[in-house]
Amino acid sequence: MSWDSPASLLEKLIAYEAVHQITSWDDLKNRLETDRRLFAFFHPNMPDEPLIFVEVALVESMADSVQRLLDPDAPLVPARVADAAIFYSISNTQAGLAGVSLGDFLIKRVVDELSRELPGLKTFATLSPLPGFTRWLDRYLSQEESLSLAPAGLKPEEARSGLREALKNAQPDALKPWRQQLVALAARYLMDEKRGDRPVDPVARFHLTNGARIERLNWMGDLSSKGTSESAGLMVNYLYRLDDIARNHEQFATTGKIAASSDLRTLAKSVRAPS
Repeated sequence: MSWDSPASLLEKLIAYEAVHQITSWDDLKNRLETDRRLFAFFHPNMPDEPLIFVEVALVESMADSVQRLLDPDAPLVPARVADAAIFYSISNTQAGLAGVSLGDFLIKRVVDELSRELPGLKTFATLSPLPGFTRWLDRYLSQEESLSLAPAGLKPEEARSGLREALKNAQPDALKPWRQQLVALAARYLMDEKRGDRPVDPVARFHLTNGARIERLNWMGDLSSKGTSESAGLMVNYLYRLDDIARNHEQFATTGKIAASSDLRTLAKSVRAPS
């Protein structure tokens, strides 16, 4: 899809965007610039109604901030220069298709399309939220184990109440003193917190099922009110390494093994409860 697509279809993109709100026609145009791509699936019986769509940014190196990614004043990156394709928003549009896995097919199709169009692309990754992180963290802070995370100079109970207050405030300045603890706890949340034998975080489940690996956590990757209130401002890069997708998918599907970078594993281990 492009800026030349029918206006009625573009209006639906604005209405259906579920991850990062499209605030205006100018905002939408920015997301359809020459260093951006937008792909959608349609059904033959619904040619004017997207079933799901994904927004992609063509950039130099892996992105760590959605605000910078969507900055209308940022210089355009020539497609021939870009070496990374960043999937920063995936939106399902039809409530009746809830539970039908279309996103995995769409991402794999887009990776194939972009690989053919732009052979210079070396990195395919997401910039994703952790939508359940602060809810989990609120429960975690009620456990005695959380008292061990007090920063130097603070008593454990002071630390617990201070972090609770920072999360309630949900402003970047309030969260900043807790950066080390929050990043480590986010790694633990992604690696250890399960529903059955699968991660409790829905975005993690989706990308790990597709064969991605958890690559990196990005501090203050989303400064929006939604980003700070749901994810404490953190965002995740899930990396789609073409040679590893099939193996990662198979291991996750059969054993629940999570593919993750060594840095992410080290972070999770630093706040893991003793066994």
